[in-house]
Amino acid sequence: MAGPLSGITILDLTHVLAGPYASMTLADLGARVIKVERPGIGDDTRAFPPFKDGESAYFATINHGKESIALDLKAEGDKAIFDDLLARSDVVLENYRPGVMERMGYGWETLHARHPRLIYGAVSGFGHTGPEAQKPAYDMVVQARGGVMSITGERDRDPVRVGASIGDIVAGMFLAQGVLAALLETRETGLGQKVDISMLDSQLALLEHAIALTSVTGEPPRPSGARHPSITPFETFHAMDGLFVIAAGNDALFAKLCDALQLPLASDARFATNPARCDNARLLKRLIEAVTLGESKAHWIGVLTDAGIPTGPIQNVKEVMQDPQILARNMVVDVLDEAGKPRYTAAGNPIKMSNLPDPETRGPAPALDGNRAQILAWLDGSKR
Repeated sequence: MAGPLSGITILDLTHVLAGPYASMTLADLGARVIKVERPGIGDDTRAFPPFKDGESAYFATINHGKESIALDLKAEGDKAIFDDLLARSDVVLENYRPGVMERMGYGWETLHARHPRLIYGAVSGFGHTGPEAQKPAYDMVVQARGGVMSITGERDRDPVRVGASIGDIVAGMFLAQGVLAALLETRETGLGQKVDISMLDSQLALLEHAIALTSVTGEPPRPSGARHPSITPFETFHAMDGLFVIAAGNDALFAKLCDALQLPLASDARFATNPARCDNARLLKRLIEAVTLGESKAHWIGVLTDAGIPTGPIQNVKEVMQDPQILARNMVVDVLDEAGKPRYTAAGNPIKMSNLPDPETRGPAPALDGNRAQILAWLDGSKR
């Protein structure tokens, strides 16, 4: 795919989700991604359900458009191929525990001395520094330890994991951002650098209101369900046939909401300002629901939308994938098979740029070692 990263080659040793999510983002921006996998096994997610004709849809939706070569980095012949790939690459990505790449002879210091322009991107549970850098981690661990689970769920209930794998995905986003910044600097200096991303660090970076509240009050926030702890009304509300959301994020929107619901509350001292509304959030919810319970979700979403108030339904994933706005933004795409026919459905690229192609399809996910011949031919041609 042509794009702002056309001409950039990413050598990707990562597996499962955080690293592959980063390389998928870079591929969507036009980079060539060569995925280095374990012979005979490949990425762990090749064995993750759901399956279609014996192949993992999970793997395909994160690794579409990449190339695959299987290399045993303990075997001399494969190490020689890997060395040639390093010499031709702009970025190498890995998500091993700290020290693994060094033991294989491919740590940052070694690679920087051999290939000064090469950017080294690493993502791990706890980063490459600190007393617990060697500990293993998965998404669940960092969501729990990073504070996200402590504010997720209903008050006085057990903490719950966020439904999406944000421990991995956010770390992958930050890795992609770091690589992009490093590529810009390399243009100026001619030197690559190491990008070290910790999944735990990345969870802390999500806690904007929670850190502010804790630092000011001295008390950590508790779960507040669907309600925002610092903005009111900003949560779910019951209609006659179920729940929908209202997000009146300032005083002007609250006044419009009161007009739309015919509630004389905008000048009431208990609700006239956001701090006052937060102090009286439970009472305000009851007053609003006394009105909204009288009509359907669709009715109120229509009324509030016409009044310019942010609102919306609570959609399941199937509904989201059929949402006209989502479809208009090309956010549901087909992943093709080797014959060019649609095989899987994946999320599109949310980064919309005026000069970035945004086709309705994505190239196939690679078969394990499926691009060996063309990669070796490319390397051979570069030596001539």
